[in-house]
Amino acid sequence: MRRRELLGAVLLLPLEGLAQTCGVVTPRQTEGPFFKTDSPRRVSLIESGSKAPRLVVTGTVLSAQCKPVPNALLDFWHSDEEGAYDNRGFRYRGHQHADAQGRFRLETIVPAEYPGRTRHIHVKVQAPGRRVLTTQLYFPGDPANRRDGLYRAELEMKKVKADEASFDFVVDA
Repeated sequence: MRRRELLGAVLLLPLEGLAQTCGVVTPRQTEGPFFKTDSPRRVSLIESGSKAPRLVVTGTVLSAQCKPVPNALLDFWHSDEEGAYDNRGFRYRGHQHADAQGRFRLETIVPAEYPGRTRHIHVKVQAPGRRVLTTQLYFPGDPANRRDGLYRAELEMKKVKADEASFDFVVDA
């Protein structure tokens, strides 16, 4: 390999990694039958009395051009520690806005799996004034992922610590 070719290849490496993070909008998935409008604004979905393992999910909302999306709306919901959804109230449901750098932080529990589904967290993400992205987040290494027909590896959160995970959303902005 000539010096010029080597230098060109090195210069492309950072751009190649960036293209994998950004440029590709996060895949859409069904909201399922349990979505409710008008969830309360909250960054912690932890309910008093829950003995389920705690989980903190962090990440950034990015445009396809790799720019942070300030003030993006994120609406989260998931099942409880028994695998049931609260259809009367707002247990394990809530929305928040990303900060000026597009970052978010959600405190919650690890939801239970239920018949036919692996553990997952539903989310709607919306850049201000743009179309809503509805999708689901999955837990890395969960054995039930293989059995769930909706599971998509590209929607797996990245494990940061035992009780922390991250996921960056890419939206049309």
